[in-house]
Amino acid sequence: MSTIFVVDDEDNIRLLISRYLQNEGFTVEAFTSTEELFHRLKSGYPDMFILDIMLPGQDGLEFCRDIREHSNIPVIFISARRKALDRIMGLEIGGDDYLPKPFSPRELVARVRSVFRRTLSPPDPQNYLQAGNLKLILGDRLLLINEQELNVTTKEFELLSLLVQHPQRTFNRQELLDRVWGYDYDGSERAVDDLIKRLRKKLKENGSETNIHTIWGYGYRLNGQVKKHIN
Repeated sequence: MSTIFVVDDEDNIRLLISRYLQNEGFTVEAFTSTEELFHRLKSGYPDMFILDIMLPGQDGLEFCRDIREHSNIPVIFISARRKALDRIMGLEIGGDDYLPKPFSPRELVARVRSVFRRTLSPPDPQNYLQAGNLKLILGDRLLLINEQELNVTTKEFELLSLLVQHPQRTFNRQELLDRVWGYDYDGSERAVDDLIKRLRKKLKENGSETNIHTIWGYGYRLNGQVKKHIN
């Protein structure tokens, strides 16, 4: 069963979330701060983080930014701050979902299951896309370069897989926002540029022969040949 780490400095919120998730069969560990969490991570990582944004010391956004440097573990943000900017920022730095307080515990459980369905799909190594030395195993949401796994966030994988599945096609920024972030996303097109920048850096540093090309004043596309191995 999946393990979830919950980080919130409000005792009643931690207890409420923990009880509901445990009743649904999840293993839960709760923490009051990211400092406390870091000590626990020395002995192992969970399958998901649920993070309050406003935390003592390092806040949830800063923690997510750090964790995304080396891991694509799902992150759901919770916060008493209901400003759209907080939700946008949380999703842009690599969060998988955002739920404002107060919230229904049942809704949180539903969101947890939804994120797990998106990120932990059953593997099927027979279905993959090959672009040079880059391979995308779609069912397992796995990115390989020279057969070595590269950690990417959910949004990075979704954007790259969209481009790889449509080689030579140019997507404008709004179209990428709609396809990757969703039609109800109310952030700016800058989110696309920031994600492309991070993804390019990872691809280059890991020796990818394939890269994402900018079509100035319009959007992005992936050039080159793609071999599809889909059953």
